Amino acid sequence: MNKKWFRIGMVSVFLLSLALRFWGLERFNTLVFDEVYFAKFGNNYLTHTPFFNAHPPLSQYIIGIGIWIGSHIPFWHDTLNGLTGSMRSPWTYRWLNALTGSFIPLVVAAIAYQLSYRRSFAILAGLFTACDGIFLVESRYALSNIYIVIFGLLGHWFLLLALDNQNRRRSFWLVFAGITFGASVGTKWNGLWFLSGVYLTWIAAWLIHLIHSFPNPKLFFTFPSLKEGEGRRQEAEVSTYSPSSSSSQTPLQNLTQLNIFQMLFYLGIIPAFIYSIIWIPQLQLDKRYGFIAVHQEILKFHLHLGGNSPNVHPYCAPWYKWPLMTRPMAYYYQTAESITEPLPVMGPPLPAGAGQVVYDVHAMGNPFLWWFGVAAMLFLIGMLVSQLVIFWVKEKHFSERATLSVDTWIALYLVINYAANLLPWVEVTRCVFIYHYMCAVVFIFLAIAWFVDQCLRSYYQQLRVLGVTITFIIMAAFIFWMPIYLGLPLSHEGYNLRMWFKSWI
Repeated sequence: MNKKWFRIGMVSVFLLSLALRFWGLERFNTLVFDEVYFAKFGNNYLTHTPFFNAHPPLSQYIIGIGIWIGSHIPFWHDTLNGLTGSMRSPWTYRWLNALTGSFIPLVVAAIAYQLSYRRSFAILAGLFTACDGIFLVESRYALSNIYIVIFGLLGHWFLLLALDNQNRRRSFWLVFAGITFGASVGTKWNGLWFLSGVYLTWIAAWLIHLIHSFPNPKLFFTFPSLKEGEGRRQEAEVSTYSPSSSSSQTPLQNLTQLNIFQMLFYLGIIPAFIYSIIWIPQLQLDKRYGFIAVHQEILKFHLHLGGNSPNVHPYCAPWYKWPLMTRPMAYYYQTAESITEPLPVMGPPLPAGAGQVVYDVHAMGNPFLWWFGVAAMLFLIGMLVSQLVIFWVKEKHFSERATLSVDTWIALYLVINYAANLLPWVEVTRCVFIYHYMCAVVFIFLAIAWFVDQCLRSYYQQLRVLGVTITFIIMAAFIFWMPIYLGLPLSHEGYNLRMWFKSWI
């Protein structure tokens, strides 16, 4: 894929994301799901109304900025409500989230490209991210989760850019990485797990480097490509980091060029500093708590939310239910007697059987994207483990220094960061929801994009057909479930057709 088509592809992905997020943005003239908190909190900063916030305040600052800018734009004010505490159009407290969410597919694509310099991998990663439902839903309302994700992903991208540069340029990108990681934690505490994934990858890189220095590096292997048989030219393209570079170093191998002091400064002190200063406006607005006291109150709030069961909240879903998406949740559900009626807002439901039209906004991923992605992640884990086992059992000795291929580094990176963003939830006992999986599932998108890219580049026709089929199914599934992402009117039959399992309702 040449640069021209790559740019056209990325622009198309962005325009698709932008159009889906802005289309009918103010259709529901009410507060949807946690907009009852975040939209109100954003407006409170503009009205100087003190309030307690159970999360770090960065996303509410951004929503407040969006409300202020939106209120000064002389259009999109056909509908108004006073639910935030001031008379506002729904567009004013949603548009900035929609714009921010539109960039997430581009950032995912940028990470894929920086990992491999494969344009096809990057295009697929961006396209699949744009074809996910929960990111679309979260971007269309004044919610906070997209900010955790985009800041965390920007931190990863800036780090990869830093590893691809030297000296001052490296320091420049490392500073930006530290700032964005701090911003991710400043949105919600679980943003810290993006940073923990970086530390775990850095530790893994150093362990590999130390093992590599042994005279008998039994643990080293070359990741088998699905393109076996294409010849040495294609194999070289897969195994080298940059076509324009004579070095076979991947950016992740360059992690060992960062010492412990650099890691602690750029990815420790700077994020902590950014996180601390993010609190200044909130603490000046609500003077009841100091910096330490407000954290104690937040921790107390979350510890008293109750156990992780449907008895606490009907949509409580422990971590092991997220990967297969067995318990998505409805952010908005109303019925109307006909499609010509004004769009319903929150209020008393119609009597049973009276509503003929269903309006449902479901926080639900693209089922096939998630399911195929989990399979791809298991494939990566299985290949990594199998290579280790094979070489330990055979006790193979290398006469020359072995190196990890680019694809092996990609596999390690995706597996480690997926685990870093998912496994901490195992110990969480409070009620949690499927949207807490958003930080981990982006690495699932990268995993399936990598797998499909390998298939499409394969010498074997069957694998190329498999890659095309997976891509088509993911895109078709996105279109099929789009009405419940966008809250489009459906008949009861159309709604039930999309609710494949009782646990989805």
